[in-house]
Amino acid sequence: MKKLLCSLSLALCLQANAQTDGTYTGSRAPLRANPYAELPLGAIKPQGWLREMLVRQKDGSTGKLDELYPLVMGKRNGWLGGDGDQWERGPYWIDGLLPLAYILDDKELIAKTKPWVEWAIASQQADGYFGPSKDYAHEPGVQRDNSRDWWPKMVMLKILKQYYSATGDKRVITLMTDYFKYQLKELPSKPLDNWTFWARYRGADNLAVVYWLYNITGDKFLLELGDVIHRQTFDYTNAFLQTDLLSTRGSIHCVNLAQGMKAPLIYFQHHPEQKYLDATKKGFADIRKFNGMAHGLYGGDEALHGNDPTQGSELCSAVEMMFSLESILEITGDVAYADMLEKVAFNALPTQASDDYMTRQYFQQANQVMLTRHQRNFDVNHGGTDLCMGLLTGYPCCTSNMHQGWPKFVQNLWYATADKGIAALTYAASEATIKLPGGVQVAVKEETSYPFEETIKFTVNPSAKAIFPFHLRIPAWCKKGVIRVNGKPWLEADGNQVVKLVREWEKGDIVELRLPMHIFKNTWVENSISVERGPLTYALKIGETSKLVKNDKDPIDYGASYTEVRPTTPWNYGLILTPDSKLEEQYKWETVKPVGNYPWNPENAPLQIKTKARRIPSWGLYNEMAGPVPYSLTYQLETADQEEDIVLIPYGCTNLRISQFPVIRKK
Repeated sequence: MKKLLCSLSLALCLQANAQTDGTYTGSRAPLRANPYAELPLGAIKPQGWLREMLVRQKDGSTGKLDELYPLVMGKRNGWLGGDGDQWERGPYWIDGLLPLAYILDDKELIAKTKPWVEWAIASQQADGYFGPSKDYAHEPGVQRDNSRDWWPKMVMLKILKQYYSATGDKRVITLMTDYFKYQLKELPSKPLDNWTFWARYRGADNLAVVYWLYNITGDKFLLELGDVIHRQTFDYTNAFLQTDLLSTRGSIHCVNLAQGMKAPLIYFQHHPEQKYLDATKKGFADIRKFNGMAHGLYGGDEALHGNDPTQGSELCSAVEMMFSLESILEITGDVAYADMLEKVAFNALPTQASDDYMTRQYFQQANQVMLTRHQRNFDVNHGGTDLCMGLLTGYPCCTSNMHQGWPKFVQNLWYATADKGIAALTYAASEATIKLPGGVQVAVKEETSYPFEETIKFTVNPSAKAIFPFHLRIPAWCKKGVIRVNGKPWLEADGNQVVKLVREWEKGDIVELRLPMHIFKNTWVENSISVERGPLTYALKIGETSKLVKNDKDPIDYGASYTEVRPTTPWNYGLILTPDSKLEEQYKWETVKPVGNYPWNPENAPLQIKTKARRIPSWGLYNEMAGPVPYSLTYQLETADQEEDIVLIPYGCTNLRISQFPVIRKK
C-alpha cells in the first residue's frame, strides 16, 4: 500500500461527512459536519499517571463528597428531592463523579450517581419542566425565588448527556425533548437571565446539548430553540470582536468567561460563518495579551483582573476552560486549541488540588510564595482563605466543580473522525476501542509518560485488516515531529498541524511519534519571562513548610481546617538575560528520576532545569505575596553581586513558585 500523507485542513473538514454509524452521534443537516466526534463514555481507559489521578479522585473528595460535605451533598440536597441546596453544587459534583465512575467502571461510584440521575428523570412535570421546584436555601421555610433558574439545569443536562453516552438509557432522550419544548415555550417570557444572570453568560452549555439532541432525533423545533438560546446568551462574538471586554479589568466573571469561550463556535455548528471562528481566535489572543499568565489561564479573582502574576486564577476557571477547549477542538480540529488544553491540564490543574485530592485552592497564583490566611489584592476575598488548601476555603463552588477536569480530559484523548478514521489530538497513556463505519473495531493502546517525555508509542489492533486514517497532532511548540511505523521512518512533519497516516492497518501495527522538546521562553507583564519546554512551564523550586490550622474564625460551612504553606528558601531571583540562541546552554534540562504514578509534587518531579540567577533585594513581600515584579532590564537595578544556582521544576509539581521572572543583565 502506497504511503499517503495529508495535512488536515479546516476547509477539508467542513466538507467531510460526519460518522453516523451505530455508537457515535454524527451531525445531522443542517448542522455542520465536525471533524471529530467524541467516543462513548467508558470507551477510553487511562493508564499510567493519568489513571492514578482518577484513582486519587475516587479515593479522595470526588468519591466521598457526600460524606465530606453532607450539608450540601447529603440527602437534603434539592436534586435528591430534599429541602437543601437546589442550585448548582449538587449537579457540579455529579458532572465530575459520573464520568469518573464510568471511565473507571467502578460499581460503587456508579451507584452513587444513580439517585441523582433517577431523581432528575422522575422530577419531570407534565409541562416538561424538571428539577427542583422550591429552593429552601439549606433550611426549611427560608424560600428563595430562583429554584427554577435555567442555569443549574444546564449542568444536569450535561450529566444526562454523559449518562446516555455510557448507558443508552432512552429516558434521557424523552426528558430532554420534553424539557426543550418547555424551554421554547417559556424563554420568550422568562429569558435566561430571568432569575439570575449566570444562565445568560453560560447559555452555550444549554445550546450544546440542544444540538447534540438534534443530531439524535432530528426534531426541527430544536434548531428554533437553539436560535432563541443564542439570542438570549451574552454576545461573546461581538464582545470579542468589537468591544474592550477583555482589556478592561472587572468586566466579566472569570468562570463565565471560561464557559463563554466556546459560545461562538457552539453556535457556529448551525451558522458556520467566519466571524465565529475569528471571534474565538481574537478572544483567546486578547486574554493572553491583557490577562494571560504562564500557567495557561488568566487573572480572574473573581472578575477579570489583568496579568500581574500574583492575581488569582480560580479552580473553576481551569476545569471550565478545559471543557470549553475540548468542545472547541471537536468542532474545529485546530491544533492551537489542543495546545492550550494541554497547557492548562499539565500546569494549572494539578497544582491546585492536594496530592490526596481531599483539599484544593480556590485561587492559584503564577508567582505564589505564601499560602496563608491574609487579605490580598483580589477582586473578592473570602476571609483571606482563598490561597489556603482546604475542602471549603475561599468559596465552596470549586469544591463541587473541580471533579470534571481529569475525567473529561480522558474523554477527549481519542476521537472518531469525519473521514472514517481515528484521532489522538492530546496525549497521555491510555487504551481505547473505536468502532469504524463498516463494522471494523479498532483497539488502540498509547504508551507514554508524556508530557514528561518526548516519545509516544501507539499499538493499533483492528478487528480485521482495513484502510483508514490515523490523525496525530504535531504541537506548535515542536519544530519537527518524527513518525515511525513498524520501526521504519514514515514522516518528519513540521509543528502546528494535524497529520493523517493513511494505510492498510493490521493487528500489531506500531506507530512511534517523537515530539522533540526544546527550551523556549515567553514574555509577560513588565517584560518578565517564563521558561518552558514542550507543553510544560517550569517554575522555581522553593523549600516549604506546611501547617494545618483549625478554622475557628469562619462558619462551619467554610470548613473545619485549612493548610498554610510558607517558604523556607529565597524566591526573589532574577534570571540572567540570555539570547534565544543560547537558551539550551543557560538552562540545563535533565531527568532526575523515572516518571512515577504520581509525579505532581516537588518530591516526585521527574524533570528539572538548572540555571544561574541573582537575587533582587528590593523585590520583597507585599500582603504576604511576592511584591510587584521589577521591570526587566531596568537601568541600574540593584541585584546581588553573586550568581546562584537555582532549580526549576514543572509548574504542575509546585506548591510555592515563581514562574514569571524578572530578567537582569549579566554583570
